[in-house]
Amino acid sequence: MKISYNYRLCVLCAFFCTSFGLYSQTQPDSVDIAYYSKKNGINAGLQIVSLNMGIWTWGKHIRCAPYSNITIHSIKQNFRKGFHWDFDGLDVNMLAHPYHGALFFNSARSNGYNFWQSGLFSIIGSATWEFFMENEYPSQSDILATPLGGVAFGEAFYRLSDLILDDRLTGGRRFAHELLACIISPTRSLTRILSGNAWKRRATSGKQFGTTDVAFSLHSGVRFIHLQDVPGKATDSTAGMSLEYGDCFSDENSQPFDYFTMNLTIASSVPSLVTHASLTGRYACTALIDTKKAFLNLGVYQHFDYYNSAPVSGKWPYRLGIPAAGGIGMIYQSKQVQPCSLDVYVYLNGIVAGG
Repeated sequence: MKISYNYRLCVLCAFFCTSFGLYSQTQPDSVDIAYYSKKNGINAGLQIVSLNMGIWTWGKHIRCAPYSNITIHSIKQNFRKGFHWDFDGLDVNMLAHPYHGALFFNSARSNGYNFWQSGLFSIIGSATWEFFMENEYPSQSDILATPLGGVAFGEAFYRLSDLILDDRLTGGRRFAHELLACIISPTRSLTRILSGNAWKRRATSGKQFGTTDVAFSLHSGVRFIHLQDVPGKATDSTAGMSLEYGDCFSDENSQPFDYFTMNLTIASSVPSLVTHASLTGRYACTALIDTKKAFLNLGVYQHFDYYNSAPVSGKWPYRLGIPAAGGIGMIYQSKQVQPCSLDVYVYLNGIVAGG
């Protein structure tokens, strides 16, 4: 993508860059699937209500945010007026709301519900917030960005935390694994704490997806942004990661997000801290060509993209958020010249919500 604003962007000197890969694959144990597939709608609903109440309390009593001054009259007005476009900032609408939706999603996912059912909980949680927890009219963009972006990040976070959790561990190792999983998927960890599974030792690992191919890289550096004809420049430190989960060249895609990629970069001078976040998840695919020399598959994908720069003399070089987009994609691999290969990724997307 080329941004046609009148500016020059230089990215200099990556101080640290390294890559890791995990390639062992195992199937989930049927005992674990049965154990963690017991649905508990009451717990899932209470977690979603508590989450909304907690965020509202923070806005009301800590931030003293005007939107949190809700009354019976404001709730009635929300239902009477219906959906409108809001004017919240990019970081709120295109990043915070999808993360909010991911918390809703995993409140249900960790209480035994499957991918699609958990998506419904995310929609209900978002609608509850829009109609009951703000004195602003319900937002059209939020009701799209929160559940759709939340489904993508929610499933990705759930699967990543699943790789880390291991019910067979005890002591310090168990605590370390549970803590890291909590950072990745807080509402899943909350479910485990409330049920006692966070410290209960079992004969099997508890993994819902087994283990799969995972590759990730870490990077850090310094970034300079200069706008042409604008005095000053933005200088910040950056750090980030890129991750690939599953095998993109496989047509064994039985569940949504059996394959996905994720990228995250934070920057010291960006107000929201996150300067880039992207996620591409595959729902289904089929192989069109599968030979020793070439591979081509066609799939259905969901995309999330967020880009935010630091301001330069009060002006923003670039700001872009696409929390809900999807379409078809083709992945091609040619192995005509061994041992090298040529990999090509092509996506055609429609944007449901963006700014």
